[in-house]
Amino acid sequence: MELLAKLKNYDAYPKTLEDFRVRTFSGAAVSIISGLIILLLFLSELGFYLKTEVQPQLFVDTSRGEKLRINFDVVFPSLPCAFLTLDAMDVSGEHQIDISHNIFKKRLGLDGKPIAVTKQEELGDRAPKAAGDSAVAADQCLSCYGAESATIKCCNTCEMVREAYRQKGWAFTTADSIVQCVHEKWSERLEEQRNEGCEIYGHLLVNKVGGNFHFAPGKSYQQSHMHVHDTAALSKSGSFNLSHHIVRLSFGAEFPGITNPLDNVRKNAPQTAMFQYFVKIVPTVYAPLSGAVINTNQFSVTENYRVLDHQTGGHGLPGVFIIYDLSPIMIKMTERKKSFAHFLTGVCAIIGGVFTVAGIIDSFIYHSMRSLQKKIELGKAS
Repeated sequence: MELLAKLKNYDAYPKTLEDFRVRTFSGAAVSIISGLIILLLFLSELGFYLKTEVQPQLFVDTSRGEKLRINFDVVFPSLPCAFLTLDAMDVSGEHQIDISHNIFKKRLGLDGKPIAVTKQEELGDRAPKAAGDSAVAADQCLSCYGAESATIKCCNTCEMVREAYRQKGWAFTTADSIVQCVHEKWSERLEEQRNEGCEIYGHLLVNKVGGNFHFAPGKSYQQSHMHVHDTAALSKSGSFNLSHHIVRLSFGAEFPGITNPLDNVRKNAPQTAMFQYFVKIVPTVYAPLSGAVINTNQFSVTENYRVLDHQTGGHGLPGVFIIYDLSPIMIKMTERKKSFAHFLTGVCAIIGGVFTVAGIIDSFIYHSMRSLQKKIELGKAS
């Protein structure tokens, strides 16, 4: 019993008798307001506790020998699919010419509505015809008009002649004098699509080094170590409308909160022009709470626009160029949640802090009211 009596001396919360407690209207108002404040702060702290935060960290990117996936969806409202070519090249010397793997083209009418969807649609995808409009025999070998090579010895279609010319580095400007093209009505079909647009979408796999890929009119080929596009057969005036809408452009997989700065970008260019987008890619690792790590990329971009007019010295290749470079720094973004101990500490701090401040305010109001009341009573008595 003596031990229990001594323990009472350590009570940090001494109690007062009910008879000595004074309840006031101001005290009730302060209590209600402080209770509401505690509730609001508690809900806010609960929201922070339930919310997942992302913590970024910087590392040096030491990955080697990986491939970079480029996802894109670009609309050219005034450039036909038959004109459009996609090429990619990088600083390691690898060139991908007229890419067709995992690339799709959708022909668009003047109203922007789709006409057809094909896998890398070409002008020469109809059944090949020979002289007299008869089907080319399997063992027949038509001329490539001097462009024969070790890989292409026969050209039974207009498209094969174009490919043979491209490999030789020759411009394809004589379609009307080539039998295969005449019987396939290549020029007429080209004219049919002249007032169409094109949506090109899909993905590329390139080396994880700096490089570029571009959308440009005309078949591409190498000539004297230069990258050239044959546009003479497409437009006698050499004019192309490269207005475009980048619906989507990303490098790698998507992750929560990612922002792709070129998504939904629209550019209008009634004149023949070169669009250049200079992209800085930052390798990113996203580690969600689920544990499935996502290896992807973020990027920033600057752009340049130049009208091509040979009379005023504006030389260059018309097209939309995405020139990309990789940062040596990698970002690792890790999802984290606050611990329950942190949440409990915050709640205790809220309750204790509000009650302490509310007690000080109530005490100040109470003593001020009493002092004012005494002054009033003394004034009446005198």
